[in-house]
Amino acid sequence: MIARILAIAGSDSGGGAGIQADIKAITVLGGYAMTAVTAITVQNTLGVSAIHAVPPEIIAAQIRACIDDIGVDAIKIGMLGNEATINVVADALSGVNVPIVLDPVMVAKGGAALIDEEAVWALMQRLLPLARVITPNVPELIALTETEIEDSADMLLAAQELLNAGPRAVLAKGGHLEGDMVTDWLVTRHGHQAFSDTRIETRHSHGTGCTLASALACGLGQGLALPEAVARARAFVRQGLERAPGLGKGHGPLGFFPLPSP
Repeated sequence: MIARILAIAGSDSGGGAGIQADIKAITVLGGYAMTAVTAITVQNTLGVSAIHAVPPEIIAAQIRACIDDIGVDAIKIGMLGNEATINVVADALSGVNVPIVLDPVMVAKGGAALIDEEAVWALMQRLLPLARVITPNVPELIALTETEIEDSADMLLAAQELLNAGPRAVLAKGGHLEGDMVTDWLVTRHGHQAFSDTRIETRHSHGTGCTLASALACGLGQGLALPEAVARARAFVRQGLERAPGLGKGHGPLGFFPLPSP
């Protein structure tokens, strides 16, 4: 049976990130995408100009409607925005025993804040313990651990610290660090593993975090082991960067195409 993947995230009117990127990634990778929209953003490649939060009870109802009828094999959580949304999502997922990929979305590519400061505590307390894996970039890792990160070694230490907050694994993404190589660290209670590739220089990188997290959730829902799911998700994002269609005047979207057969 096709893997059923529920994406809980905000809508990007420009189509490059959020729910729209989740649906594309999950579909192209062979999963069945369902959604619970947490917020509506007015957004394009130049940035976010407005955000309208969906009422918490409607978010919870979307989650229940999908799980109670269709069922779910994995869940991706993205933009939540505020404490009320975090709490209602945590309540709705209590007792749901499938892999959960938590992308702690805090700032949009253009710099707009996507979560209230007071909501960070709720994220740490309510959702981290539910997560099979959390996928912070460097600024998010700094915010969640309150540590300074200047290089890959610092990132690994911060990821190990975040692991102690409750998730079963941390995939710390190193794209914000300088250098010709980009290294991501997968940290679990059994050890750590580096995933490194040469940097792809492009301004068309909108939605990379959303796409990676939804691709990772899809892989876990399809039964891949975590390291294999990470490797496939990273390859999918890298191909998206390489085959970006070049749309928009700012940070353009990725290209969504099936991966070549092994």
